[in-house]
Amino acid sequence: MNEGTAHSAAGPAQRSAARRRHAVPYLLIAPALVLAAVIVLWPLTVIGNISLHDVNRFGQLRGFSGLANFAELWRDPDFIATLWRTLIWTIGVVGGTLILSVPVALVLNRDFHGRALARVIIMLPWSVSVTMTAVVWRWALNGESGMLNSALRAGGITESNIVWLSSAATAFPIQIGIGILVSIPFTVTVFLAGLSSVPEDIYEAASIEGASSWQQLRTITLPMLRPFMTLAVVLNVIYVFNSFPIIWVLTQGGPANSTDILVTYLYKLAFRFGQMGQAAAVSIIMFAILLAITLLYVRLVTKTEAKS
Repeated sequence: MNEGTAHSAAGPAQRSAARRRHAVPYLLIAPALVLAAVIVLWPLTVIGNISLHDVNRFGQLRGFSGLANFAELWRDPDFIATLWRTLIWTIGVVGGTLILSVPVALVLNRDFHGRALARVIIMLPWSVSVTMTAVVWRWALNGESGMLNSALRAGGITESNIVWLSSAATAFPIQIGIGILVSIPFTVTVFLAGLSSVPEDIYEAASIEGASSWQQLRTITLPMLRPFMTLAVVLNVIYVFNSFPIIWVLTQGGPANSTDILVTYLYKLAFRFGQMGQAAAVSIIMFAILLAITLLYVRLVTKTEAKS
């Protein structure tokens, strides 16, 4: 066999081996893709089908209605108000969590006496279910015998009880504050993981060059934390946007639906009013909003990192 014949015979074999190597990663992730399809795509398909039909309160499809359920939602002023309130809720909780978690993580990353205990204390709220946390806060905010009113009266700050949860002007900011409180432990954990990956040699070199603590934070710490901030933002947005217990336990979306967010509004449509088709339409809208926000944020961060 001459050299040209051997080369031509080896060509297909090499290409076949290359194709097998390229196929290995796809084969490895295939089980995860199938599982994701079963968990996400199949329920999404079912809900999408329900949203396009007239459905009775028992979930039985009665006839194709097209986009009638979506049109009915957009004509509902409560839905529009709830949509804007959900965006405020998500931005408020996620933004407040990030602002507070960064300094907490920076402090806990330092070497000081009692650091391990401090980390445990910060993580304690994470070990309690969000529902139980909301129940405790509802008791503390009780307008007649709540701990907060008792403390305010004992301190001479107020002479009469304040019914904290009777008005959206007080209830909704409180709910955002509780949302921040329960989100801090996870976010601090993410940031601590990022801070632990920053080599100490970089800070030592910056100190030798005369960089102040603020300059080190601005030029070293925050840029190195950017990927972890992206992760924290995306995960917190998904979690907070769909968070149900805090709003429901404290006010059930009241008074007069003034603290409803989309997930509690959806629950009422489905299980109080039996409007399954409109509830499914809300689910599709929520999924689309979350997907758009996540993709937009990740794209903006990716562009920023590429420019830097």
